[in-house]
Amino acid sequence: MGRYRPPQPKQSPYITRAGYLRLEAESKSLWVRRRDVTKALAAAAAEGDRSENAEYIYRKKELRELDRRIRYLQKRLPELKVVDTVPSNPEQIFFGALVELEGEDDNPVTYRIVGPDEFDPERGWISMDAPLARALLKRSVDDEVRVQTPSGERRYWVLSVTYPVD
Repeated sequence: MGRYRPPQPKQSPYITRAGYLRLEAESKSLWVRRRDVTKALAAAAAEGDRSENAEYIYRKKELRELDRRIRYLQKRLPELKVVDTVPSNPEQIFFGALVELEGEDDNPVTYRIVGPDEFDPERGWISMDAPLARALLKRSVDDEVRVQTPSGERRYWVLSVTYPVD
């Protein structure tokens, strides 16, 4: 069997202002970290036999991972579109919305719809490319939302919609 993997679907290019600033800061810090790793790699290479030099092997791997992330950010940052305006109808759910939902079990949950580069499940931030977020877009308070999940269909009711200021 070959190693072919089909290309990933294109991610949405939208991001919040705070998310964009975080990615820019990460990019700058990676360049600083790369400089330190390069110095450590040169010192490890000067020790002699590289085939059995654990420090050299570790630093090469670390440098490769840093370069991969730097390359990704260099390609991704220019194509991102910062969304920092509240939509004309703040009653509807759009990008950046903080949405409170009630599930079938009557427990309220809160999600914020953000770009794919800044989603964070622990904070309740979901990517706008996620099935739940796509089902929520353009809905309003008191709407019922049905989402197909791997465990079956789930129903939610929209309790509130707000747009936090970052």
